[in-house]
Amino acid sequence: MSLYHISAKKLIKCCVFSMFTASLILCQAVLSGCSTQTKSGENTAADSQEPISSTAIKLNTAVTVTIYDSKDRDLLTECMNLCDKYEKVFSRTDADSELYKLNHRKLTPAEGTEDTYQVSDSLAELVSEGLDYSELSKGAFDIAIEPLTSLWDFTAEDPQVPKDSLIQAALPKCDYHNISVDKDKNEITLKTDDTAIELGAIAKGYIADRLKDYLVSQNVKSAIINLGGNVLCIGGKPDNSAFKIGIQKPFADRSETIAVMDIKDKSVVSSGIYERCFEQDGTLYHHLLNPKTGYPYDNGLIAVTIISDKSVDGDALSTTCFALGLEDGMKLAESLDDVQAFFVTSDYEIHYTKDFQKKIKVTETE
Repeated sequence: MSLYHISAKKLIKCCVFSMFTASLILCQAVLSGCSTQTKSGENTAADSQEPISSTAIKLNTAVTVTIYDSKDRDLLTECMNLCDKYEKVFSRTDADSELYKLNHRKLTPAEGTEDTYQVSDSLAELVSEGLDYSELSKGAFDIAIEPLTSLWDFTAEDPQVPKDSLIQAALPKCDYHNISVDKDKNEITLKTDDTAIELGAIAKGYIADRLKDYLVSQNVKSAIINLGGNVLCIGGKPDNSAFKIGIQKPFADRSETIAVMDIKDKSVVSSGIYERCFEQDGTLYHHLLNPKTGYPYDNGLIAVTIISDKSVDGDALSTTCFALGLEDGMKLAESLDDVQAFFVTSDYEIHYTKDFQKKIKVTETE
């Protein structure tokens, strides 16, 4: 196995800043020159031009919501409350979450069944979307990968490669065909005793979309939702100019970008091998796992960025297109309406989908 090799200096940056880097650099690119210290009730002319913003550690990452056309900080509070609400639905590790209870068969089976469980609208909807992408990628993206992801602890103080025997034992359990959803009844069927669901590659996008729905319902027309690098823009800036969204250069300092894009009312999501990773015996292991081999993908890619209307699509596609590799990932992205993508290969070359640069203003910073 020839996984990526990196220097010790780069590795330290990768592991220490993995959860926050994309978030911080995107905020920095978007908010440069803007104070976020505005207090509720201040109405000076200068203050009226400044956004309000809130940052908190939610969903195991740095969440920042910035609103440009309102001074109502209750909106920010409710966004953070929504993050907490959905974490109690989608978390794989929180014993109180709905998904954890489903995976561990702690929910009561539907009447007359042993393997079918009634769940919330949100969980049924997101599992259904996850199955769609599992099918679209022919299993390269697989929401039944939980038996494998639970072996790899990228957040441990001293992470280690799992024993190969454990990985091989987990692989037969990773099969999305063993999951079905009846959205009319909000029922999920787990067809084998060891089937379990992992939504980490898609949940943040779904949650970002729900935060946008809430803010739009409150007449917000200019805002940025940033869930640890999953960025969703509501409109543009109040003067109708685009937001400047910077994409972090993989394995670089937190302030370095590889490209900056002008974005209005779109989602921008990146997946890369630099996000969660560790080094063992001179080899880099990252969190984008291949459900067919049990080990991280080794396909020459280091990052994929998706621009789409819905963040849930960008979240799923950034992982899916990475898993498929440059050629097949590019074909998939180009086959979808209103989706643009760029791929960064291990030589740091950027590969754009057709018409990307016609539809989106992008400046490479190399």
